[in-house]
Amino acid sequence: MGKIQQIIIVEDDKDLNTGLCKALKDESRSIVSLSTLREAREQIGLTQPALVILDINLPDGNGLELLKEIKTKDPRISVIMLSANDTDSDVVKGLDLGADDYVTKPFSLSVLRARVNTQLRKHEAARSPEEFDLGRYRFDFERMIFMVGDEEITLSKTEQKLLKMFVSNPGITLGRAELLDRIWSEGSDFVDENALSVVVKRLRDKLDAKDLIKTVYGLGYMWVKENA
Repeated sequence: MGKIQQIIIVEDDKDLNTGLCKALKDESRSIVSLSTLREAREQIGLTQPALVILDINLPDGNGLELLKEIKTKDPRISVIMLSANDTDSDVVKGLDLGADDYVTKPFSLSVLRARVNTQLRKHEAARSPEEFDLGRYRFDFERMIFMVGDEEITLSKTEQKLLKMFVSNPGITLGRAELLDRIWSEGSDFVDENALSVVVKRLRDKLDAKDLIKTVYGLGYMWVKENA
């Protein structure tokens, strides 16, 4: 199974919220149903959703405020605005603040579902190649955040280089000479091959990945491809 994409629905109309949840339910998605800006801020602070469906008129404020906050924090999060206001100024303001789409009430759930699918495809295509979501492992090389389950681990620069080579080339045997050259790009000729074995062992131990980082005897190492 691929990456589970989280959708946050922020809509205080209970019937509409329930209808949206049912219409968008899918095994590849996690749906979070909320009704206030406060709840939405808390949820977005804890997770990184792929998409937020956001009503403008909420009990504790204007959804445009949250839209601005989301796009400032992480512009990769897609936002579809919902509103009973269909005046040009409202639409323009939402789009100017970074909304990816704008739907006015009443609307067809099938049309909204199609628009949601479009935004999720865009979000998946825009994911940074610096990020890897591999089941219980989540690696973000840009921000240097490495998660094993719910636990964040610390990796040295050398371990990070090695890990990135592994996860970028799943199922491919990487030769010892190639790894030495790429990891210790300057002065690899002076690095003892035993140093590579030490780094591989440390990485296996930190990630608890003895079955994932496979030794290919006489050649090098391989990150075992999932479901291979």
